[in-house]
Formats: sequence, C-alpha cells, structure tokens
Amino acid sequence: MRLLGLDPGLRVTGWGVIDTDGTRLGYVASGTLRPDPALPLAARLAQLHEGLVRVIAEHRPEAAAVEETFVNRNAASALKLGAARGVVLLAPALAGLPVSEYAANLVKKSVVGAGHAAKTQVALMVRTLLPGCRAADADAADALAVAICHAHHAATERRWSERAEAGEVRP
Repeated sequence: MRLLGLDPGLRVTGWGVIDTDGTRLGYVASGTLRPDPALPLAARLAQLHEGLVRVIAEHRPEAAAVEETFVNRNAASALKLGAARGVVLLAPALAGLPVSEYAANLVKKSVVGAGHAAKTQVALMVRTLLPGCRAADADAADALAVAICHAHHAATERRWSERAEAGEVRP
C-alpha cells in the first residue's frame, strides 16, 4: 500500500510517500511545499493546494495521514495554520483518498518510542526505518514519520478487522 504523510504548515508543508508490504516499509519520495510568503493568504493556500495535487498525481498514494497541529501562539497565527491544515486535509480527500489524523505525540511515540522526542531523533529514526531515505529537512522527515505511524496503526486495525470477521473478539 502506498501512503502519503503530511506535516501541515502555511510557511512549509512537509510531505512523504512510503510503500508498505506487511511490516516492511519502503521510502518512495519526500519534500516540502513552500508557498510564497509575499502573496496574500488566499493565494498561498491556492499554491499549497496546487502543490499537493501535483504530489498526489505523481505518486498516486492509496491513503493519506495528516499530523494534528498543536499551536500555542497567538490567535492570528493559529487561524492561518488552521486554514493551511484545512487545505492539507482537503486535497487528498478531493482525490478520493481516505485521510487519517494523528497527534504529534502519537507520531513521535510510534516512530521513536517517546512522545516528546526531538525533531533530530525523529529524523534519525525515519532514516533508520526507511533505508535510502533522502528527506532533505525536518518537515519532510516529520511527514514521513506521519506515514510510518499510519502504516503501523493501519496494520493493527486490519488485523483486528480480520479477527472480528473470523469471529474472534476484538481486544
């Protein structure tokens, strides 16, 4: 299964694509989208959407996962980030992909084993779990971590569904 992980932001949105086969993970591609900060908000959101549409068309993922954002800044920043997050959720949904969301602490715990891991630890584990990974920066590595988290959680959910269909009790 091909998964798209997304780390939303108005200045920088990280994206990462992985393939999963059972418990095996494979790196496909990653990068960042950087809307022009000189443009008005609506134009930056349009650039973000166009970039996501290109990534989805090029890599053809079967599902997407988005990191939930935690903001403790001022209200104006939170609203702008919320608008960018809306675009990040909307683009894969419009492409017909199922979209899952994961808290940042859950992503870090799934990849590193600690919910408050530093970005450098996340990037190191992403490179360890995805041999050949060429994530250029922390935002792309974070997006790949979201995809890895989704791969683990989706596999668990699949096993539970298979057990339920077989008449076994779900834990």
